[in-house]
Amino acid sequence: MTLAMSPEQQLEILKRGAAQIISEADLLSKLREKRPLNIKLGVDPTAPDIHLGFTVALQKLRQFQDLGHTAILIIGDFTAMIGDPSGRSKTRPQLTHDQVMTNARSFRTQAFKILDPERTRTVFNGEWFEMMTFEEVIKLNSRVTLQQMLQREDFAKRIEKNEPVRLHEIQYPIIQGWDSVKVKADVEIGGTDQLFNILVGRDLQKEEGLPQQVVFLMPLLEGLDGVQKMSKSLGNYVGVSEAPETMFGKLMSISDTLMARYYLLLLGEEMPGGHPMDAKKQLAFRIVERYHSKECAQAALDDFNMRFSKKDLASADLPQISLVGVSSDIVSAVVEAYAQAFQITKSRGDARRLVEQGSVQWNGGKITDPKAIPAFAKGGELKLDKTRAVRVAI
Repeated sequence: MTLAMSPEQQLEILKRGAAQIISEADLLSKLREKRPLNIKLGVDPTAPDIHLGFTVALQKLRQFQDLGHTAILIIGDFTAMIGDPSGRSKTRPQLTHDQVMTNARSFRTQAFKILDPERTRTVFNGEWFEMMTFEEVIKLNSRVTLQQMLQREDFAKRIEKNEPVRLHEIQYPIIQGWDSVKVKADVEIGGTDQLFNILVGRDLQKEEGLPQQVVFLMPLLEGLDGVQKMSKSLGNYVGVSEAPETMFGKLMSISDTLMARYYLLLLGEEMPGGHPMDAKKQLAFRIVERYHSKECAQAALDDFNMRFSKKDLASADLPQISLVGVSSDIVSAVVEAYAQAFQITKSRGDARRLVEQGSVQWNGGKITDPKAIPAFAKGGELKLDKTRAVRVAI
């Protein structure tokens, strides 16, 4: 796809899957200029790896690339040392510059599995912020008011709960907004939690006499639990750099309801018809193929079929757990298995329901009595649900 496509056609493609655009009319007007637009996505490398939730914004940036526009990936080597307070109930721990740069190298490698590196302008915002004098910092701060900053819902909640809001956190939206001035962004992509920060960028651009950027917000992808947004701290994530079999297995665990949303936000497509299990396998296959290879995806599919479709758990490559020191009843074992093998917290009530509904098997035999005490000491295979199983060590 190129800029030869009409602006109206481009808009129809681009707005697919978006949560909010401020505004579609402004975006269409910019597209009608028939020039490559500067599309900004800022990332703070606070960790060395990324999960599928973050790829939603990267996918949209790639879509702009494929339409002939310029992708500007801002690596926040400066802002990462502050930490984005968006959606946070407490201050983020501050990182050193060396930590940030190590993370940044890993992040770029993963991001370029989606973006075309030849058509991506990568910049570090430390290039301009490290050169600023304290006088220039004060002048930049004078552009906004404390009242503006305290309008943020996350800050307001923390103040209401008597939780500290530190002054360096208030700098974050200003710094992110100044990035938009420096790169002359026409559009800034972000999650729905970035609305405040991106609007600050529009205000600063206006003060500088620049055209204001379009706010392009993408939904926050729900994690494997289908409730909370995908997050490593919540353990409901799928990492881009995870092993193919792990990635495939995690994706097979999502609900049928959530699957349609994953198709739309991760593949940009409608979920195909037919049996939900076939659609889920196709989703998992294509995502593993994207971040690893077709061969890895096929191997992961074969492994999944061996473990669950053919029910040949004894010969499958399963995560191994130990139940030493754990109560010997089946409910306790299920809770511990989820925690050890998959970093998923299951309550005893959740585990009991899995047992009572017939999802749990021990060495091929279904267990429906939550008071059952299997012979775990002899070792074997414990199937937890339709897509997860573990091997209990002797």
